[in-house]
Amino acid sequence: MIRVESSLRHGFFGFQLRLNSIRRLSTIARALGEERTRKELIPFLSENNDDDDEVLLAMAEELGVFIPYVGGVEYANVLLPPLETLCTVEETCVRDKAVESLCRIGAQMREQDLVEYFIPLVKRLAAGEWFTARVSSCGLFHIAYPSAPETSKTELRTIYGQLCQDDMPMVRRSAATNLGKFAATVEAAHLKTDIMSIFEDLTQDDQDSVRLLAVEGCAALGKLLEPQDCVAHILPVIVSFSQELSTDSSQHVRSALASVIMGMAPVLGKDATIEQLLPIFLSLLKDEFPDVRLNIISKLDQVNQVIGIDLLSQSLLPAIVELAEDRHWRVRLAIIEYIPLLASQLGVGFFDDKLGALCMQWLKDKVYAIRDAAANNVKRLAEEFGPDWAMQHIIPQVLDMINNQHYLYRMTILHAISLLAPVMGPEITCSKLLPVVINASKDRVANIKFNVAKVLQSLIPIVDQSVVEKTIRPCLVELSEDPDVDVRFFSTQALQSSDQIQLKSRRGYGTSAECYFLPSSCKLEHHRENVVKLFGAPMALENYGTFRTNDLGDVVNRLMQTC
Repeated sequence: MIRVESSLRHGFFGFQLRLNSIRRLSTIARALGEERTRKELIPFLSENNDDDDEVLLAMAEELGVFIPYVGGVEYANVLLPPLETLCTVEETCVRDKAVESLCRIGAQMREQDLVEYFIPLVKRLAAGEWFTARVSSCGLFHIAYPSAPETSKTELRTIYGQLCQDDMPMVRRSAATNLGKFAATVEAAHLKTDIMSIFEDLTQDDQDSVRLLAVEGCAALGKLLEPQDCVAHILPVIVSFSQELSTDSSQHVRSALASVIMGMAPVLGKDATIEQLLPIFLSLLKDEFPDVRLNIISKLDQVNQVIGIDLLSQSLLPAIVELAEDRHWRVRLAIIEYIPLLASQLGVGFFDDKLGALCMQWLKDKVYAIRDAAANNVKRLAEEFGPDWAMQHIIPQVLDMINNQHYLYRMTILHAISLLAPVMGPEITCSKLLPVVINASKDRVANIKFNVAKVLQSLIPIVDQSVVEKTIRPCLVELSEDPDVDVRFFSTQALQSSDQIQLKSRRGYGTSAECYFLPSSCKLEHHRENVVKLFGAPMALENYGTFRTNDLGDVVNRLMQTC
């Protein structure tokens, strides 16, 4: 123990030795035994906490799992003093970890120990002279409250209310953050009075960060009550401050409101959502700050589950169509990601009338992320409505864009073709998609040509082998001789992929005469020599190194060994 104290206290080998020693506290405790750990190690740690923040953070983390090393839950209270001290330090991450460890320990402590040791600890921190102690105390009330006697519960509710009105904004922020967890442990009768009173005070705080955190907690409060109680007690408060916060001077508060208010729809039910929340949704959808609009869009599915697609389309769809052309690309991206869900719920007819043109327009967006998402969007729409619908409404418009003067848009169409091919099937791919890709191989831009090679590689498993031989491979061979190094690389890669697919499809075919295509990456003359060595005379070697044999498996294996 003296040696341990020396390394921890004096740190003559420096910071790293102290940090390593703290991280090995469990090993030290096992060596000391439970009794000496309680009587020597823990008091020592309580007295020596003036150290680097990283060492203190490691100590706070280790002590959270230290109950087995002090003799079990009946001695868990001995771990509270060092953690209580760590709750008062200046570094936020150390305090947060100490609170986390205290919560973990408190959740395992016996009820009488909670009353005797844990609740007094919470009260001491809440009354601390330095604000850091009061900040930490807010995260411990939900552990202390359930086991407290009735008189102590009243006191704890009063103390929490005082913390919500503390002079320091940091304390009020912590109280607002932890209000939902504390409220979940409070009896329903007090929830409707004490907690809601606290909640109202926080929503009227002069600090926008406090109001923001209060906003984020309103959905958690609403879920604690039955729907009818929520409408009677929570909704009036929510609507009142929502109307104020929807015009709040802070864009961050409005953004938080947009995110949380959407989550209230399932809690409140259809009638209350339509009557009270829908106007707020529409107002926030027109907010000048993009994150506010984004938070509304990202949770439209929650509203749809409550009010139904008919009302959603009548009230919100016009705003959604307007946002599809929003000047902020992240808003447009959020709309695109929501389109397949919206399409499945609206049906083919409504989608064609209102949203079809937008999906094509996004393929020519100036932002790459939008074009990429739009390509994936047309694929998902084809999956939703089927190949016949896609053949009528998507394929012609997509293929028309391959002649766009801007090469980036032509690349997007190639990407869309590669995504649509598996959905459309081999027949439409061969008749409609493949000819467009082959024509694009003549493009003057190298980026288009090597993307053609990549698309052709993706089409090989989809189409018939005869199409590969007659159409795809000749195009790839031509590209493999292109002056551009990237075009040659990707076309050669595609040819090798084709060889591997053929090899797998033909391997193990028995002893009947089969046709085997030599790998294009190897020189034909080299393979001719190998065939002569194996069979005594060259066999029918044609354009792509084709030869016939009655023992294909043997040929393949022996050729691979000699190449």
